[in-house]
Amino acid sequence: MTDHSRDESCGQDGARESRTGAARPRLCVRSKIWIELDGEPVLGQGRLELLRLVGKSGSINAAAKEMGIPYRKAWTYIDSMEKRLGFPLVLRSKGGSGGGVSTLTAEAESLLRKFEALQKGFAELVNGKFADLGFAL
Repeated sequence: MTDHSRDESCGQDGARESRTGAARPRLCVRSKIWIELDGEPVLGQGRLELLRLVGKSGSINAAAKEMGIPYRKAWTYIDSMEKRLGFPLVLRSKGGSGGGVSTLTAEAESLLRKFEALQKGFAELVNGKFADLGFAL
């Protein structure tokens, strides 16, 4: 999963080398965005990941398991997004002994691409402003 809110120059531990060669802490900016409709969340990082995993696995249940959330919660997230947006995001087909298959709609795929582009642009803007303001230790 790509987290566009992270500035990779911060590294894993947030440290950088000083002029003397000793490691010293590095300030990093972090940001999160989400989309709301009438004050209610529609799409954010968690719901984005849920949709990605449904598309990858073809299963709401498998996506929920991978995220460590109950199936019912995953289904509720998808249902609430669809109701708020007014269009389907996941096409579900009931299965027999092997189970059903879930696929993302074209609208869901488009929404994911747009939200990822928004995240990337927002992170670039925030990271640029952070650097412009001269945050450093």
